Amino acid sequence: MAELTISKEDWERLKLKVKRKYRDLSEDDLAYQPGEEDQLIERLMTRLKRKREYVVFTLKKGLANIDTNRL
Repeated sequence: MAELTISKEDWERLKLKVKRKYRDLSEDDLAYQPGEEDQLIERLMTRLKRKREYVVFTLKKGLANIDTNRL
């Protein structure tokens, strides 16, 4: 089970932030459907070459500041 839950609406906004920070990520890397948080985290871990904790922390930080450009 994923450590976070992302709604479809929040993902559209969060995805823009993630793309700005990690420009080399493709649309396929950022493909997401509600309930598939684990798959998204695993893909990002592989592409960013980071540990799960870092990816989850980054996504949670983006969600906490969803109304800003901050990631």
